[in-house]
Amino acid sequence: MNNETRVVDVDRGEAVFAPLTRSVQQLIDATIRTEVDEDTVVEARALIERATELLAAQQISGSFGVQPTTDGGTVAWGNVAIGLRNPVAPPLVLHDDADGSVYTDIDLGAAYEGPPGHVHGGVCALILDHMLGATAHQPGNPAFTGTLTVRYVRPTRLGRIHTEARVERHEGIKTFAVGHIADADGVVTVEAHGVFIRPGAR
Repeated sequence: MNNETRVVDVDRGEAVFAPLTRSVQQLIDATIRTEVDEDTVVEARALIERATELLAAQQISGSFGVQPTTDGGTVAWGNVAIGLRNPVAPPLVLHDDADGSVYTDIDLGAAYEGPPGHVHGGVCALILDHMLGATAHQPGNPAFTGTLTVRYVRPTRLGRIHTEARVERHEGIKTFAVGHIADADGVVTVEAHGVFIRPGAR
């Protein structure tokens, strides 16, 4: 657990760390798909280990958590779905629609592969869990996943995908949300239904 909360300068963070994260994402992709010779791999590994030493020279303990920002907001840059500083995150950039739903369009490459040429089912579930959860959140009253039911309609090809989610209804502390993933052709590949708990709700 992160016990070193500090105030984050968002502009500086985006300028300094977003490019670093993109570089590591490119490294992950290159690591998966490279066909260079053994000597080149050894040379690259030495460079990576040196970069790790440089970055580890000063760091927080534990996870990044949720940090306050200088403009009065918060950031969760270590989050596996949306974290600006997490190279594993796609990351999801959510947009609000006029009808209250949320959506995002993202590109998933080799790092997210399950079946050959397709997105891993667990990655699809992760994305939908976050999307549905985002619709259930209310200012000052976060929602936590109670149940998530995922139906895999057909395989999701790697590449561009569209995801959207919306709230169906509220019942006391429970929010019921639905969503789906569609491929580049607009064909729905995964559907999800979730129940999210808002402890502060009445």
